[in-house]
Amino acid sequence: MTSSTDQQSSPAPTINQEFLFALLSVAAPSGSERRAADVWKQEAAAFARVSEDHFGNVYAEVGPEGAPTIALMGHLDEIGLIVSHVSDEGFLSVLGVGGWDPQVLVGQRVRLLAPGGDLLGVIGKKAIHVMEAEERSKASKLEDLWIDVGMDKDTVKARIPIGTVAVIEQMPVMIGDKIVSRALDNRVGAFIVLEALRAVAGHDLKHRVVAVGTSQEEIGAFGAQVGGYLLNPVAGIAVDVTHETKQPGVSEKKYGVVPFGSGANLSVNPLSSPALNRALIDAAGAEHIPYTLSAAGRYSGTDADTLTLVRAGVPTAVVSIPNRYMHSPSEMVDARDVKACIDIIAAWLRRLGTEENWGR
Repeated sequence: MTSSTDQQSSPAPTINQEFLFALLSVAAPSGSERRAADVWKQEAAAFARVSEDHFGNVYAEVGPEGAPTIALMGHLDEIGLIVSHVSDEGFLSVLGVGGWDPQVLVGQRVRLLAPGGDLLGVIGKKAIHVMEAEERSKASKLEDLWIDVGMDKDTVKARIPIGTVAVIEQMPVMIGDKIVSRALDNRVGAFIVLEALRAVAGHDLKHRVVAVGTSQEEIGAFGAQVGGYLLNPVAGIAVDVTHETKQPGVSEKKYGVVPFGSGANLSVNPLSSPALNRALIDAAGAEHIPYTLSAAGRYSGTDADTLTLVRAGVPTAVVSIPNRYMHSPSEMVDARDVKACIDIIAAWLRRLGTEENWGR
């Protein structure tokens, strides 16, 4: 038997695990971020000025009011399911909210955010015993799966209207220095931007720095557009997850060399700001913060892409956390990399002056 101590490659750094696990434990699919937003806002209120908008974004700010604004964005939403049909037998058909591999849904328990109170259900699929031979080798499709809440059809139809959303029922755990949970994409990014803000809250900042827990990234980065327009920042950083590249099947030629323990990952792509990337690298070097670089040929696929094009354009960089098993019930990140992402953003913020040149 292997103990958790044996699995741990090095002592886990100190991060605010209680806050992170509170964020990960609530259900907040795209468009229904309220529960995660409330956890995030409550934490932020201890050291920052907090607010929210009509779209589901939440804001925490420090630094002088009226000064040029720096935006730090991490999205609160997670992928989910939405009920599209209730059969005469009481089984629920669903559509994906965000990008699903239906294989990871098979056999899972789900939490339905029903109007009268949450309900638990299970993802149903035809058992292997009653499949025809040719069916056994085929991948599951979302339309072949259903949710079963164990109730008669009248109760189901009364309690679960069309449009009810659901998430996988899976709570966070620590395995050595690794955090395992659903919704690490990207609740951990929302955690990092607020912890970075906390780290600089007592410093003599030259900018108004606003951390944003954004909504609806998984379906199009829509919250970042609303939040970016509201804030009109002079520069921004989006924090999200990227693929850890030592897991089987992930190409280092395509995604870079991004193993666990390598620190913060910076995206180098035509849309991201070279000036911000250089400043982050300088901050990392000055404070001995580990980081890696990954290249993309067009854009990052994060809130940064939307923020970059808001109003007259916002110079934006991407800081990412290496993540295994993305969009699954058991995503995995390393606490060392989480800490490095907090540290590199905080180091950059502390070094900012009033005469920054964000040009390419």
